[in-house]
Amino acid sequence: MNGPILVPILGDQLTRSLASLRGRAKDDTRILMMEVHDEATYVKHHKQKLVLVFSAMRHFAAELRDAGWQVDYIRLDDPDNSHCFSGEVARAVERHGPRAIHVVEAGELRVQDMLESWHTRFDIPVEILPDDRFLCPLEDFRDWAKGRRELRMEWFYRDMRRKTGLLMEDGEPVGGQWNYDSENRKPPKEGLSAPQRPLFEPDEITRNVIELVQDRFADHFGNLDSFHWPVTRAQAEEAAEAFFTERLASFGDYQDAMVHGQDDLFHSMLSTSLNLGLLDPLELCQRAEEEYRAGRAPLNAVEGFIRQIIGWREYVRGFYWYFMPGLDGANQLNAQRGLPEFYWTGETDMRCLADCIRSTRDNAHAHHIQRLMVLGNFALLAGIEPRAVQDWYLAVYADAFEWVELPNVSGMVLYADGGKLASKPYAASGNYINTMSNYCAECTYSVSKKTGEGACPFNALYWHFLHRHRERLEGNRRVGRIYSNWDRMGEEKQQEYLASAEAFLDTLTPAGRGWAHTEYARERNHADRAPFAHFAIRTDRMAV
Repeated sequence: MNGPILVPILGDQLTRSLASLRGRAKDDTRILMMEVHDEATYVKHHKQKLVLVFSAMRHFAAELRDAGWQVDYIRLDDPDNSHCFSGEVARAVERHGPRAIHVVEAGELRVQDMLESWHTRFDIPVEILPDDRFLCPLEDFRDWAKGRRELRMEWFYRDMRRKTGLLMEDGEPVGGQWNYDSENRKPPKEGLSAPQRPLFEPDEITRNVIELVQDRFADHFGNLDSFHWPVTRAQAEEAAEAFFTERLASFGDYQDAMVHGQDDLFHSMLSTSLNLGLLDPLELCQRAEEEYRAGRAPLNAVEGFIRQIIGWREYVRGFYWYFMPGLDGANQLNAQRGLPEFYWTGETDMRCLADCIRSTRDNAHAHHIQRLMVLGNFALLAGIEPRAVQDWYLAVYADAFEWVELPNVSGMVLYADGGKLASKPYAASGNYINTMSNYCAECTYSVSKKTGEGACPFNALYWHFLHRHRERLEGNRRVGRIYSNWDRMGEEKQQEYLASAEAFLDTLTPAGRGWAHTEYARERNHADRAPFAHFAIRTDRMAV
């Protein structure tokens, strides 16, 4: 074949400076973009997530055409759609007779395996390019991680600060500290509220996608009436500017706070745009630093924002590829309980969980403390099977792609990796939620009551969790001392806690198989995965 270069662009690669486009002649390039059923249903993604991705793709394709690119765009309802990436590339090869395929590496192992199969499936060269939109190449992360006993994010973050120069002066961190996390934990004061973030009314393209999703995926989780996500770079930049000028200054103090009905508070709400490729991570961090240098935002807010991007976001991506395959099957605490049905319905008397699930349903979003210390904390304490929890998080959040979701859920939320990511399980009783939120004041359950009828379930579940995992956790330097409190209670009080927890767990109704619809996809895509205990490292991927 001596035709043009075929450049497939995936739904999370919506960046004009993408490696596969740089340096390409527009008249010698055919861009291929594909909406396929397989990607919409390998887990039953939230309706808003599907609208966001498909609408952003259609807008991006229109921008490329306006810029002179030739774009072959396959819509979900095209009658000849094969509904899988490889099938659509095969059809494009027949249509265009390309002499080669250039594609940027995928963010997820499942899709990367697909891209690598093209080398043998198509009788033309396939070049898989590194995704250099991230600040830490995968090979650099591998080199950083190699030989370390602990892969702690803090040490990685400091190296990234040095590499980028963000908040640095003469080789030292601005303010004399690397991390101001201790100043990011103020509980919410009465009446705390934040300025409204920009809400983007759906245009004709988005309205058409909403109709498509409602028609094709009516049984998926989520509400479409409140769809207001940015779907273009211009909208994403407007959302970013509003955050920097209106909410960043208070973000640091209250980033861990939770307020009933205040779904966004001071959070940036930019993770969807970052993960789709509409915004550049370094540009965002530099813009935040500008606010600090100009005296418009305090250091604890700016450092906390930058840490989430060049620290945590880059770290979990490297962690994902370092420990895959296998991380998706990790279950070091042997959690076996099914995911409770209320994670889908929101029908629970626990006010904190009900509000977080409502926000998840209505917005395809909940902020990081709601995800970790309410929804995740309950799953950890109750011993919910990791894969079910992973699939839920992957399905319900608009910013969830496996590379960022899986390390957070397996390692941070569930401690399923046995402590490779987090230094301790993030387990907490109702007291934490009461301190960091206003949920408990009007809850059916009493947070001050420890056991028995009407007691906050988190209280007994906390001790039940520690009791059943004592052999593993007692030697943990950040957890072990808690067991002296348990021992001082005496056997009678201990039995009250355990009986109260078990009585509550017996009331949980597991979700039916139809909610997540994941069993087939998991069997198909992960049947050959190595167990996590082997610490399989895909070194071949790091230099792709």
